This record gives sequence, structure tokens and C-alpha cells, in this order.
Amino acid sequence: MKKIILTLVLISFWSCADTPKKVSNEWITLFDGSSLNGWRAYNGDRMPPGWKIINSVLSFTTDQILEEDYDYKGSRDIIYGLEEFDNFELYIEWNIPEGGNSGIFYHLKEGYDGPPVVSPEYQLIDDEKYAEIHDYDLQDWQMTAADYAMYVPDPSQKVLYPAGQWNSSRIVFTPENVEHWLNGKKVLSFVPWSEDWYKRRNSGKWNDAPDYGKYRTGYIGLQDHGSNLSFKNIKIKKL
Repeated sequence: MKKIILTLVLISFWSCADTPKKVSNEWITLFDGSSLNGWRAYNGDRMPPGWKIINSVLSFTTDQILEEDYDYKGSRDIIYGLEEFDNFELYIEWNIPEGGNSGIFYHLKEGYDGPPVVSPEYQLIDDEKYAEIHDYDLQDWQMTAADYAMYVPDPSQKVLYPAGQWNSSRIVFTPENVEHWLNGKKVLSFVPWSEDWYKRRNSGKWNDAPDYGKYRTGYIGLQDHGSNLSFKNIKIKKL
């Protein structure tokens, strides 16, 4: 009898060992409105000055930078540093003021001068008034929802609410296809590390950034570009 039970246990163990593990399709909350757990400066060990939770919103404002913070020399970009992600679906809601500028980074690695030279970026910017306020000629590859300096969103599918209002963005990443969504509409897609991707990568802004986009796993990050920023409902699903 004992031999029979032992045999059944071993068969059960081998069966489980040979069964592929299913990837969880549950959302992982990166920011829930009440805690900054996991968030810190890029290349740092704490949140940089200017970032704080205000009314359940992850916010950056220059008003929150205190006099004792004036000597801070570290990055003001932030990352969720508890876990790196490879294939994922990321959802985030954001709000920027007139003339505002920010971005969402992924597959981000530390040790560089800044995230843009290594990480792809979902661009967030005030399309309507940024150029006027900053006296700057904004290019299509710099517009909201662009894969910054790589792929341009389809203007016919793009719905962007004015500065000061909440927008939602979604990034879906797999090695076969990447999708950028804005306010519930898919505005672009591309195949990462394809012949077309490398052509764009090696002939434009990233020609002198040899590690741009090469990593297949990394942190999620948010960019501080000097303007007030608001984020909420940040969550990710592993694919």
C-alpha cells in the first residue's frame, strides 16, 4: 500500500513539473493613490524632490521643492523599482498643464546618464500649445502617444484631451508587436527589433546611443521634464 501511495505521489509531482506555468493575467497595482512603495529616483534610493502624493494623485510640482532640496543633483525621473518587466500591458492616467512635457519609460536600466538613451518612451506632451509657449517647432515624432523619435501615432485615430484634463494611455508590449493606445483608441503599432525598427534606431536620434532599446526587460519609469505632472491608476499586467 505504501509503495502504491509513493508511486502516485511521484507521478503527481512529475506531472506538475512537466506542466507549463500559466502567466497570471491579473493586474499589478504600481500606484494606488495611498503609497509610494516601490517608487524612487532613477539611479537613486529615494524619491527625488518635487514628487508627492496629493489628493491620491502622484504629483510633481516645483512648489514642493524645499530650500533644503536645492542642492539635489540626482535624477528627477522616477522608476517603479520593485520589479522589472518584459512582456506586459501597462495602463496609466495622466494630466499635464499647458506647455507640459513628460513620458513613460519601459525596459529601463539604471547606470546611464538618463532614461532616454536606453529606454523606449511613450511621449506625453501638450500637443496644442507646447510649441507656442516654448517657442519650439514640435515634430510629429515628439507628439503625444508617439514612440519617441521612432514611431508616429495615427492622427486619424488620436483623441487627446486638452491640457489640464485627464487622459489615459496603454502600452502593450510583446516581441511580436507593440501597441500604443490613447483614450481607448490604438494609435500606433510596430514590431520591436525588426529590420524597420533597427533602420529607425540607427539613422535618427538614437544613432549615438548604442544601448537604446536593446534590453528586453527593465523598469517602468516616469519622466520629469520641468513641468507639473499628475498620474493615477497605474497598473500593469504580465503577458
